[in-house]
Amino acid sequence: MTSAGAEALVVTRATLDDWPVISGWAADEGWNPGLADGPAFFAQDPRGFFIGRLGEEPVSAVSVVTYGADYAFLGCYLVRPDLRGRGLGLATWKAGLAHAGPRTIGLDGVVAQQDNYRRSGFEFAHRTVRYAGPAPAGTAAPGVRPAEKADHDAVTAYDSACHPAERPRFLAHWLTAPGHRVLVRDEGGPLTGYAVLRPARDGLRIGPLFADTPADAEALFGALTAEAAGRDIAIDIPEPNKAAVALAERAGLAPSFETARMYTGPVRAFAEDRVYGVATLELG
Repeated sequence: MTSAGAEALVVTRATLDDWPVISGWAADEGWNPGLADGPAFFAQDPRGFFIGRLGEEPVSAVSVVTYGADYAFLGCYLVRPDLRGRGLGLATWKAGLAHAGPRTIGLDGVVAQQDNYRRSGFEFAHRTVRYAGPAPAGTAAPGVRPAEKADHDAVTAYDSACHPAERPRFLAHWLTAPGHRVLVRDEGGPLTGYAVLRPARDGLRIGPLFADTPADAEALFGALTAEAAGRDIAIDIPEPNKAAVALAERAGLAPSFETARMYTGPVRAFAEDRVYGVATLELG
């Protein structure tokens, strides 16, 4: 697709080969992408990533990843800093939004862009705050163990209850990606939580951290930090979950970055009280 004006910007669907450029821009913004994010992101919706070029030069990007017939999530909205203010971002944005069709769209918007998102029809749901710092010397609690291949169906079902849409294609990669450490809370019955620790550009990221209760969340968090003690970690926490905020504060983590979860319309009900850390701000 070609955008008229905006300095003859040409917006096309991005491929996984473009991911190093997009993730590099994200790293420059301080978003700290995970080292193995790309394949999992593209697995969910390989047609949901867009890149703008002037001539052969990549200059802008956006993703609008679809989940079923009712929901999509917008992320990776980026323009090369030296080319901002020329309409390149808006043209790229419009190309991405068209991919969502009639679906409700969610996003996690940085502070500087939230007013623009409101003007585009997005409504504020809650703040999400990134807590970061050195991992404390946690302890491995009883009932927490590494996920096995046989757990993947149960983890996928648990994840579905904690997210506005099902995302099995994403999880198939997220749970098995190189360097990703997946733990489950299993005390002999149905799973009561799961968590993922993954390597990022700077330190380690936790996400998701989903759990039935604060005790389940603390057990999973403690087991992850036992493995990461002393290394820099970060977790993106929905501010309304006060138990999650308290968990991060007890661990000595401090707010370092914030976004706003915003939607263009209704989303299906999900267990927001179980969300102690989101999987990724780029895909929700």
